[in-house]
Amino acid sequence: MTVEALELSINLVWVMLGAFLVFFMHTGFAMVEAGFTRSKNAINILMKNFITISLGGIVYFFAGYAIMFGDSVNGIIGFSGFALNGVEDIAFFVFQAMFAATCATIISGAVAERTNITAYIAIVVVMTLFIYPVVGHWVWQGDGWLTSLGFVDFAGSTVVHLTGAVGAFVAATMIGPRIGKYAGKRVNVIPGHSIPLGALGVFILWLGWFGFNGASTLAADPAAVPGVIANTFLAASAGVFATAMYTKFRYGYMDGSLTLNGALAGLVSITAGAANLSMIGALIAGAIAAPILVEGVRFIDSKLKIDDPVGAVTVHGLCGIWGTLAVGLLDTANGLFYSGGASLLGIQALGVAAVIAWTSFAVFASLSIIKIAIPLRVSREEELSGLDTVEHGANAYEFQDSFKGVQRSGSFAERLTSLGQQPETPSTLRKV
Repeated sequence: MTVEALELSINLVWVMLGAFLVFFMHTGFAMVEAGFTRSKNAINILMKNFITISLGGIVYFFAGYAIMFGDSVNGIIGFSGFALNGVEDIAFFVFQAMFAATCATIISGAVAERTNITAYIAIVVVMTLFIYPVVGHWVWQGDGWLTSLGFVDFAGSTVVHLTGAVGAFVAATMIGPRIGKYAGKRVNVIPGHSIPLGALGVFILWLGWFGFNGASTLAADPAAVPGVIANTFLAASAGVFATAMYTKFRYGYMDGSLTLNGALAGLVSITAGAANLSMIGALIAGAIAAPILVEGVRFIDSKLKIDDPVGAVTVHGLCGIWGTLAVGLLDTANGLFYSGGASLLGIQALGVAAVIAWTSFAVFASLSIIKIAIPLRVSREEELSGLDTVEHGANAYEFQDSFKGVQRSGSFAERLTSLGQQPETPSTLRKV
Protein backbone atom coordinates (compact mmCIF):
# COMPACT_ATOMS: atom_id res chain seq x y z
CA MET A 1 0.00 0.00 0.00
CA THR A 2 1.33 3.41 -0.94
CA VAL A 3 1.56 6.31 1.49
CA GLU A 4 -1.19 8.10 -0.41
CA ALA A 5 -3.50 5.09 -0.20
CA LEU A 6 -2.82 4.68 3.51
CA GLU A 7 -3.55 8.35 4.13
CA LEU A 8 -6.79 8.09 2.18
CA SER A 9 -7.84 5.06 4.22
CA ILE A 10 -7.10 6.76 7.53
CA ASN A 11 -9.05 9.84 6.48
CA LEU A 12 -11.95 7.64 5.41
CA VAL A 13 -12.01 5.87 8.77
CA TRP A 14 -11.95 9.21 10.60
CA VAL A 15 -14.90 10.62 8.65
CA MET A 16 -16.86 7.38 9.05
CA LEU A 17 -16.17 7.38 12.78
CA GLY A 18 -17.51 10.92 12.88
CA ALA A 19 -20.63 9.80 11.00
CA PHE A 20 -21.18 7.01 13.53
CA LEU A 21 -20.87 9.46 16.42
CA VAL A 22 -23.27 11.94 14.83
CA PHE A 23 -25.70 9.09 14.24
CA PHE A 24 -25.39 8.18 17.92
CA MET A 25 -26.28 11.78 18.79
CA HIS A 26 -29.85 10.93 17.83
CA THR A 27 -29.92 8.65 20.85
CA GLY A 28 -28.97 11.71 22.89
CA PHE A 29 -31.70 13.84 21.34
CA ALA A 30 -34.25 11.12 22.05
CA MET A 31 -33.20 10.79 25.69
CA VAL A 32 -33.13 14.56 26.29
CA GLU A 33 -36.55 15.05 24.72
CA ALA A 34 -38.09 12.07 26.49
CA GLY A 35 -36.63 13.02 29.86
CA PHE A 36 -37.67 16.68 29.63
CA THR A 37 -41.27 15.80 28.74
CA ARG A 38 -43.99 13.75 30.41
CA SER A 39 -43.91 9.97 30.48
CA LYS A 40 -47.23 9.67 28.65
CA ASN A 41 -45.47 10.94 25.50
CA ALA A 42 -42.18 9.03 25.70
CA ILE A 43 -42.92 6.50 22.94
CA ASN A 44 -44.01 9.35 20.67
CA ILE A 45 -40.66 11.08 21.25
CA LEU A 46 -38.77 7.89 20.41
CA MET A 47 -40.83 7.26 17.28
CA LYS A 48 -40.23 10.80 16.00
CA ASN A 49 -36.47 10.45 16.47
CA PHE A 50 -36.35 7.08 14.71
CA ILE A 51 -38.44 8.42 11.84
CA THR A 52 -36.31 11.57 11.57
CA ILE A 53 -33.01 9.74 11.10
CA SER A 54 -34.56 7.11 8.80
CA LEU A 55 -36.88 9.13 6.57
CA GLY A 56 -34.62 12.19 6.68
CA GLY A 57 -31.72 10.10 5.39
CA ILE A 58 -33.81 8.66 2.55
CA VAL A 59 -35.09 12.07 1.46
CA TYR A 60 -31.58 13.52 1.66
CA PHE A 61 -30.32 10.64 -0.51
CA PHE A 62 -32.86 11.24 -3.28
CA ALA A 63 -32.79 15.03 -3.44
CA GLY A 64 -31.41 16.88 -0.39
CA TYR A 65 -27.76 16.09 -1.09
CA ALA A 66 -28.08 17.21 -4.72
CA ILE A 67 -29.66 20.52 -3.72
CA MET A 68 -26.95 21.05 -1.11
CA PHE A 69 -23.81 19.91 -2.92
CA GLY A 70 -24.79 19.72 -6.59
CA ASP A 71 -23.48 22.06 -9.27
CA SER A 72 -24.41 25.56 -8.18
CA VAL A 73 -27.04 27.75 -9.80
CA ASN A 74 -25.92 31.31 -9.05
CA GLY A 75 -24.63 30.30 -5.62
CA ILE A 76 -28.20 29.70 -4.43
CA ILE A 77 -29.07 26.05 -5.02
CA GLY A 78 -27.53 22.85 -6.34
CA PHE A 79 -29.00 20.93 -9.25
CA SER A 80 -27.05 17.74 -9.91
CA GLY A 81 -26.40 14.41 -8.21
CA PHE A 82 -29.98 13.40 -7.46
CA ALA A 83 -30.09 9.93 -5.89
CA LEU A 84 -26.26 10.29 -5.82
CA ASN A 85 -26.11 9.92 -9.60
CA GLY A 86 -22.50 10.66 -10.54
CA VAL A 87 -21.44 11.15 -6.90
CA GLU A 88 -18.25 9.26 -6.05
CA ASP A 89 -17.62 10.30 -2.45
CA ILE A 90 -20.25 8.19 -0.70
CA ALA A 91 -18.53 8.62 2.66
CA PHE A 92 -19.11 12.36 2.50
CA PHE A 93 -22.78 11.76 1.72
CA VAL A 94 -23.16 9.51 4.77
CA PHE A 95 -21.52 12.10 7.02
CA GLN A 96 -23.69 14.90 5.67
CA ALA A 97 -26.88 12.83 5.91
CA MET A 98 -26.34 12.59 9.66
CA PHE A 99 -26.13 16.40 9.81
CA ALA A 100 -29.33 16.83 7.80
CA ALA A 101 -31.25 14.61 10.20
CA THR A 102 -29.77 16.49 13.16
CA CYS A 103 -31.13 19.78 11.82
CA ALA A 104 -34.60 18.29 11.42
CA THR A 105 -34.72 16.62 14.83
CA ILE A 106 -34.18 19.95 16.61
CA ILE A 107 -37.81 20.70 15.76
CA SER A 108 -39.01 17.53 17.48
CA GLY A 109 -38.33 18.68 21.04
CA ALA A 110 -39.79 22.15 20.56
CA VAL A 111 -43.16 20.83 19.36
CA ALA A 112 -43.29 17.82 21.69
CA GLU A 113 -46.43 16.55 23.42
CA ARG A 114 -49.07 18.08 21.13
CA THR A 115 -48.05 17.61 17.51
CA ASN A 116 -49.74 15.25 15.07
CA ILE A 117 -47.03 12.76 14.14
CA THR A 118 -48.12 12.72 10.48
CA ALA A 119 -47.66 16.49 10.33
CA TYR A 120 -44.24 16.09 11.97
CA ILE A 121 -43.26 13.57 9.30
CA ALA A 122 -44.17 16.15 6.66
CA ILE A 123 -41.97 18.69 8.45
CA VAL A 124 -39.03 16.27 8.36
CA VAL A 125 -39.50 15.83 4.62
CA VAL A 126 -39.48 19.54 3.79
CA MET A 127 -36.55 20.24 6.13
CA THR A 128 -34.29 17.54 4.67
CA LEU A 129 -35.56 17.95 1.11
CA PHE A 130 -34.87 21.63 0.52
CA ILE A 131 -34.98 24.00 3.53
CA TYR A 132 -31.78 22.78 5.17
CA PRO A 133 -29.99 21.86 1.90
CA VAL A 134 -30.42 25.39 0.52
CA VAL A 135 -28.72 26.86 3.59
CA GLY A 136 -25.99 24.23 3.33
CA HIS A 137 -25.43 25.12 -0.31
CA TRP A 138 -24.93 28.77 0.55
CA VAL A 139 -22.20 27.94 3.05
CA TRP A 140 -20.61 24.53 2.43
CA GLN A 141 -20.91 23.70 -1.26
CA GLY A 142 -17.89 25.82 -2.20
CA ASP A 143 -19.61 28.10 -4.71
CA GLY A 144 -22.40 29.36 -2.45
CA TRP A 145 -22.99 33.09 -2.18
CA LEU A 146 -22.17 33.22 1.52
CA THR A 147 -18.99 31.26 0.93
CA SER A 148 -17.91 33.79 -1.67
CA LEU A 149 -18.33 36.59 0.89
CA GLY A 150 -16.09 34.79 3.37
CA PHE A 151 -18.75 33.53 5.80
CA VAL A 152 -17.30 31.05 8.31
CA ASP A 153 -19.29 28.20 9.84
CA PHE A 154 -16.93 25.31 10.40
CA ALA A 155 -19.40 22.65 11.57
CA GLY A 156 -22.80 24.29 11.60
CA SER A 157 -23.74 26.72 14.36
CA THR A 158 -25.82 28.44 11.69
CA VAL A 159 -26.18 25.83 8.95
CA VAL A 160 -27.41 23.05 11.24
CA HIS A 161 -28.40 24.53 14.58
CA LEU A 162 -29.82 27.94 13.74
CA THR A 163 -31.70 26.53 10.76
CA GLY A 164 -33.27 23.84 12.93
CA ALA A 165 -34.04 26.32 15.72
CA VAL A 166 -35.76 28.81 13.43
CA GLY A 167 -37.84 25.96 12.08
CA ALA A 168 -38.63 24.94 15.66
CA PHE A 169 -39.64 28.50 16.60
CA VAL A 170 -41.99 28.89 13.64
CA ALA A 171 -43.49 25.42 14.13
CA ALA A 172 -44.01 25.89 17.89
CA THR A 173 -45.65 29.26 17.24
CA MET A 174 -48.03 27.89 14.62
CA ILE A 175 -48.89 24.73 16.57
CA GLY A 176 -49.42 26.59 19.84
CA PRO A 177 -48.59 25.75 23.47
CA ARG A 178 -49.48 22.61 25.39
CA ILE A 179 -52.74 22.61 27.27
CA GLY A 180 -52.24 24.14 30.70
CA LYS A 181 -48.93 25.83 29.92
CA TYR A 182 -50.33 29.36 30.03
CA ALA A 183 -53.26 30.71 32.02
CA GLY A 184 -53.64 34.43 31.41
CA LYS A 185 -50.41 36.05 32.54
CA ARG A 186 -49.40 32.99 34.50
CA VAL A 187 -46.77 30.62 33.11
CA ASN A 188 -47.12 27.09 34.48
CA VAL A 189 -44.17 24.75 34.73
CA ILE A 190 -44.79 21.35 33.14
CA PRO A 191 -41.89 19.29 34.51
CA GLY A 192 -40.28 16.47 32.60
CA HIS A 193 -40.62 12.98 33.98
CA SER A 194 -36.92 12.02 34.18
CA ILE A 195 -34.02 14.41 34.60
CA PRO A 196 -31.59 11.43 34.85
CA LEU A 197 -32.75 10.33 31.40
CA GLY A 198 -32.18 13.87 30.14
CA ALA A 199 -28.71 13.89 31.69
CA LEU A 200 -27.86 10.65 29.92
CA GLY A 201 -28.95 12.26 26.67
CA VAL A 202 -26.72 15.28 27.26
CA PHE A 203 -23.69 13.09 27.91
CA ILE A 204 -24.40 11.16 24.70
CA LEU A 205 -24.74 14.40 22.74
CA TRP A 206 -21.49 15.69 24.23
CA LEU A 207 -19.71 12.51 23.12
CA GLY A 208 -21.27 12.66 19.68
CA TRP A 209 -20.23 16.29 19.28
CA PHE A 210 -16.58 15.22 19.20
CA GLY A 211 -17.46 13.51 15.92
CA PHE A 212 -19.76 16.33 14.82
CA ASN A 213 -16.99 18.92 15.09
CA GLY A 214 -13.91 16.72 14.93
CA ALA A 215 -14.73 14.90 11.71
CA SER A 216 -15.76 18.16 10.04
CA THR A 217 -12.04 18.53 9.32
CA LEU A 218 -12.82 15.81 6.72
CA ALA A 219 -9.34 14.40 7.32
CA ALA A 220 -7.42 12.92 10.23
CA ASP A 221 -5.17 15.98 10.25
CA PRO A 222 -2.90 15.94 13.33
CA ALA A 223 -2.49 19.71 13.04
CA ALA A 224 -6.24 20.41 13.14
CA VAL A 225 -8.15 17.63 14.90
CA PRO A 226 -6.70 17.92 18.45
CA GLY A 227 -7.43 21.66 18.59
CA VAL A 228 -10.99 21.16 17.36
CA ILE A 229 -11.63 18.44 19.95
CA ALA A 230 -10.07 20.52 22.73
CA ASN A 231 -12.17 23.56 21.82
CA THR A 232 -15.30 21.42 21.75
CA PHE A 233 -14.60 20.02 25.20
CA LEU A 234 -13.64 23.34 26.76
CA ALA A 235 -16.64 25.25 25.41
CA ALA A 236 -19.04 22.62 26.71
CA SER A 237 -17.31 22.55 30.10
CA ALA A 238 -17.45 26.33 30.35
CA GLY A 239 -21.12 26.22 29.40
CA VAL A 240 -21.90 23.78 32.21
CA PHE A 241 -20.01 25.59 34.94
CA ALA A 242 -21.08 29.08 33.90
CA THR A 243 -24.73 28.02 33.73
CA ALA A 244 -24.55 26.43 37.17
CA MET A 245 -23.03 29.60 38.62
CA TYR A 246 -25.36 31.94 36.74
CA THR A 247 -28.51 30.11 37.87
CA LYS A 248 -27.16 30.11 41.43
CA PHE A 249 -26.79 33.89 41.18
CA ARG A 250 -30.08 34.39 39.32
CA TYR A 251 -32.38 32.08 41.25
CA GLY A 252 -30.51 31.19 44.44
CA TYR A 253 -29.91 27.58 43.40
CA MET A 254 -28.12 25.67 40.64
CA ASP A 255 -30.86 24.69 38.24
CA GLY A 256 -30.39 21.11 37.08
CA SER A 257 -32.20 21.16 33.75
CA LEU A 258 -30.69 24.49 32.71
CA THR A 259 -27.21 23.30 33.65
CA LEU A 260 -27.68 20.22 31.47
CA ASN A 261 -28.69 22.49 28.62
CA GLY A 262 -25.63 24.60 29.44
CA ALA A 263 -23.44 21.84 28.04
CA LEU A 264 -25.39 21.92 24.78
CA ALA A 265 -25.33 25.72 24.70
CA GLY A 266 -21.55 25.64 24.98
CA LEU A 267 -21.29 23.00 22.27
CA VAL A 268 -23.49 24.96 19.85
CA SER A 269 -21.52 28.13 20.59
CA ILE A 270 -18.21 26.57 19.51
CA THR A 271 -19.47 24.65 16.47
CA ALA A 272 -18.99 27.53 14.01
CA GLY A 273 -15.50 28.38 15.23
CA ALA A 274 -14.10 25.09 16.47
CA ALA A 275 -11.20 25.35 14.02
CA ASN A 276 -10.85 29.13 14.17
CA LEU A 277 -10.82 30.02 17.88
CA SER A 278 -8.07 29.56 20.42
CA MET A 279 -8.74 27.46 23.50
CA ILE A 280 -9.19 30.66 25.51
CA GLY A 281 -11.65 31.79 22.87
CA ALA A 282 -13.54 28.51 23.22
CA LEU A 283 -13.82 29.02 26.97
CA ILE A 284 -15.14 32.55 26.41
CA ALA A 285 -17.66 31.35 23.82
CA GLY A 286 -18.96 28.61 26.12
CA ALA A 287 -19.13 30.86 29.18
CA ILE A 288 -21.05 33.63 27.40
CA ALA A 289 -23.52 31.03 26.13
CA ALA A 290 -24.66 30.51 29.75
CA PRO A 291 -26.45 33.82 30.36
CA ILE A 292 -27.76 33.73 26.78
CA LEU A 293 -29.28 30.33 27.57
CA VAL A 294 -30.82 31.24 30.93
CA GLU A 295 -32.24 34.59 29.88
CA GLY A 296 -33.24 33.30 26.45
CA VAL A 297 -35.28 30.43 27.88
CA ARG A 298 -36.97 32.82 30.30
CA PHE A 299 -37.74 35.38 27.58
CA ILE A 300 -39.14 32.91 25.07
CA ASP A 301 -41.17 31.06 27.70
CA SER A 302 -42.48 33.98 29.77
CA LYS A 303 -42.49 36.98 27.44
CA LEU A 304 -43.07 35.55 23.98
CA LYS A 305 -45.13 32.66 25.40
CA ILE A 306 -43.67 30.15 22.96
CA ASP A 307 -43.93 26.70 24.53
CA ASP A 308 -40.62 24.91 23.96
CA PRO A 309 -40.42 21.94 26.37
CA VAL A 310 -36.70 21.28 25.88
CA GLY A 311 -35.38 24.80 25.25
CA ALA A 312 -34.39 23.94 21.68
CA VAL A 313 -34.97 27.42 20.27
CA THR A 314 -32.61 29.01 22.78
CA VAL A 315 -29.95 26.29 22.81
CA HIS A 316 -29.71 25.86 19.05
CA GLY A 317 -30.99 29.25 17.92
CA LEU A 318 -29.78 32.02 20.20
CA CYS A 319 -26.58 30.15 21.03
CA GLY A 320 -26.16 29.31 17.35
CA ILE A 321 -26.31 33.04 16.56
CA TRP A 322 -23.82 33.77 19.32
CA GLY A 323 -21.46 31.03 18.12
CA THR A 324 -21.55 32.39 14.58
CA LEU A 325 -20.93 35.97 15.68
CA ALA A 326 -18.20 34.80 18.07
CA VAL A 327 -16.14 33.84 15.02
CA GLY A 328 -16.26 37.47 13.89
CA LEU A 329 -14.96 38.52 17.29
CA LEU A 330 -12.56 35.73 18.27
CA ASP A 331 -11.24 34.24 15.03
CA THR A 332 -7.49 34.19 15.58
CA ALA A 333 -6.79 35.34 12.01
CA ASN A 334 -9.55 37.81 11.17
CA GLY A 335 -11.56 38.41 14.33
CA LEU A 336 -12.30 41.91 15.61
CA PHE A 337 -10.46 41.22 18.89
CA TYR A 338 -7.40 40.04 16.95
CA SER A 339 -6.98 43.24 14.92
CA GLY A 340 -8.87 41.78 12.00
CA GLY A 341 -11.39 44.59 11.82
CA ALA A 342 -15.16 44.35 11.73
CA SER A 343 -15.46 42.95 8.20
CA LEU A 344 -15.79 39.30 9.22
CA LEU A 345 -18.22 40.17 11.99
CA GLY A 346 -20.43 41.97 9.47
CA ILE A 347 -20.35 39.00 7.09
CA GLN A 348 -21.25 36.65 9.93
CA ALA A 349 -24.19 38.86 10.91
CA LEU A 350 -25.37 38.99 7.29
CA GLY A 351 -25.27 35.19 7.07
CA VAL A 352 -27.28 34.84 10.27
CA ALA A 353 -29.92 37.29 9.02
CA ALA A 354 -30.19 35.55 5.64
CA VAL A 355 -30.63 32.11 7.19
CA ILE A 356 -33.29 33.37 9.62
CA ALA A 357 -35.18 35.05 6.78
CA TRP A 358 -35.07 32.05 4.45
CA THR A 359 -35.90 29.44 7.08
CA SER A 360 -38.73 31.47 8.62
CA PHE A 361 -40.37 32.00 5.25
CA ALA A 362 -39.86 28.44 4.02
CA VAL A 363 -41.09 26.75 7.21
CA PHE A 364 -44.10 29.05 7.53
CA ALA A 365 -45.07 28.47 3.90
CA SER A 366 -44.56 24.73 4.20
CA LEU A 367 -46.60 24.39 7.39
CA SER A 368 -49.35 26.57 5.92
CA ILE A 369 -49.64 24.11 3.05
CA ILE A 370 -49.28 21.02 5.26
CA LYS A 371 -52.07 22.06 7.62
CA ILE A 372 -54.54 22.22 4.73
CA ALA A 373 -54.35 18.44 4.50
CA ILE A 374 -53.04 17.41 7.94
CA PRO A 375 -53.94 18.92 11.34
CA LEU A 376 -50.75 20.25 12.92
CA ARG A 377 -51.74 19.17 16.42
CA VAL A 378 -53.81 16.45 18.03
CA SER A 379 -57.19 17.08 19.64
CA ARG A 380 -57.57 18.25 23.23
CA GLU A 381 -58.73 14.82 24.35
CA GLU A 382 -55.80 13.10 22.64
CA GLU A 383 -53.28 15.51 24.14
CA LEU A 384 -54.66 15.02 27.65
CA SER A 385 -54.64 11.24 27.23
CA GLY A 386 -51.06 11.24 26.00
CA LEU A 387 -49.69 10.66 22.53
CA ASP A 388 -48.33 7.23 23.38
CA THR A 389 -51.74 5.60 23.65
CA VAL A 390 -53.37 7.73 20.94
CA GLU A 391 -50.66 7.58 18.27
CA HIS A 392 -48.96 4.28 19.15
CA GLY A 393 -51.38 2.20 21.20
CA ALA A 394 -49.00 1.58 24.09
CA ASN A 395 -47.37 3.08 27.18
CA ALA A 396 -43.65 3.61 27.66
CA TYR A 397 -43.81 2.43 31.28
CA GLU A 398 -45.98 -0.29 32.80
CA PHE A 399 -46.20 -0.70 36.58
CA GLN A 400 -49.46 -2.60 36.87
CA ASP A 401 -47.93 -6.07 37.14
CA SER A 402 -45.65 -5.08 40.01
CA PHE A 403 -48.54 -3.47 41.86
CA LYS A 404 -50.61 -6.60 41.37
CA GLY A 405 -47.83 -8.69 42.82
CA VAL A 406 -47.56 -6.49 45.90
CA GLN A 407 -51.32 -6.53 46.47
CA ARG A 408 -51.55 -10.29 46.26
CA SER A 409 -49.06 -10.52 49.13
CA GLY A 410 -51.38 -8.41 51.20
CA SER A 411 -48.60 -6.32 52.77
CA PHE A 412 -49.24 -3.19 50.71
CA ALA A 413 -53.01 -3.24 51.30
CA GLU A 414 -52.54 -3.99 54.99
CA ARG A 415 -50.21 -1.02 55.44
CA LEU A 416 -52.68 1.32 53.73
CA THR A 417 -55.57 -0.05 55.80
CA SER A 418 -53.62 0.44 59.01
CA LEU A 419 -53.15 4.08 58.05
CA GLY A 420 -56.87 4.48 57.47
CA GLN A 421 -56.55 4.66 53.66
CA GLN A 422 -58.50 2.71 51.07
CA PRO A 423 -56.11 0.62 48.97
CA GLU A 424 -56.46 1.03 45.23
CA THR A 425 -57.27 -1.97 43.07
CA PRO A 426 -55.37 -2.67 39.86
CA SER A 427 -58.33 -1.36 37.86
CA THR A 428 -58.11 2.06 39.51
CA LEU A 429 -54.35 2.47 39.36
CA ARG A 430 -53.43 5.11 36.82
CA LYS A 431 -50.60 4.41 34.44
CA VAL A 432 -47.72 6.87 34.45
